[in-house]
Amino acid sequence: MTRSVLKWSATGLCGLLAACAIITVNVYFPEKAVKEAYKSLDEMLLKKGEEKPAAEPKPAEEPKGEEARPQSRLFEQLPRVSLVSEAWAAENYADDLAVELSSMPDVLKAYDEMSSRLPRLRALFDAGAIGVNSQGLIEARDKGKVAPPDEALIKAENASRKVVVTGMAKAILKLNKQKESRAAINQVLPKAAATYAEIKREEAKPGWWVQLQNGRWVQK
Repeated sequence: MTRSVLKWSATGLCGLLAACAIITVNVYFPEKAVKEAYKSLDEMLLKKGEEKPAAEPKPAEEPKGEEARPQSRLFEQLPRVSLVSEAWAAENYADDLAVELSSMPDVLKAYDEMSSRLPRLRALFDAGAIGVNSQGLIEARDKGKVAPPDEALIKAENASRKVVVTGMAKAILKLNKQKESRAAINQVLPKAAATYAEIKREEAKPGWWVQLQNGRWVQK
C-alpha cells in the first residue's frame, strides 16, 4: 500500500514538474516593440555607412512669456492619458530590446558584416537575382545571375541574420525575466523570425522579390 502511494505521488510530482516546464516556455512576445527594435538596429548599425542628408537648421525658439507659464504648469498637473502611457511603455520596451541586442558581441559582429555586404546584395536585389523569404533570409530567384562568390555571400548573410534573430529571442527572454533554455528560445524564435521577415518586406524596394507568409513570391 505504501509503495503504491509513493508511486502515485512520484507520478503526480513528475506531471506537475512537466506542467511547470511548459508554463515557463510560454513567453510574452511584444511584436510592436520587436519591430521597432529591429528598425532601430538597422538604422544605427546596418545603414551606418550610408550618406544622410544634412539636418535642417532648427528654427529659433520663441521667447517664453509669463502668460505661457501657468498653462505649462497646468498640463504638468494633468494625469496622462492611458493610451499615451501605453505607447510610451511600448517605445521604452523597444529601446530596451535594441540596447540589449547591441550589447551582444556576436550580434554587433553580424551587423558589421551585413553592412559590408549591403552594396552587393542590393545590386542582386535590383537585378531580380535574389529575394527575401518568409523567414527573412536570402534566397536565389534567378540562379543564372548568382555567381559562386555570390552564393557564398548569401550563405554568410543568412548566417548573420540568424544570429540577429536568435539574439532577439534571447533579449525577449531576458526582459521577460525568463530563464534562457533551448526550449524557451525555440518558443520565441519563429515569431522573432517572422517579425524580422516582415521588416525586410517593408524595407524592400519596388521590383524586389519577397515571399509572403503564405509562401507566395511577389515583386513589390
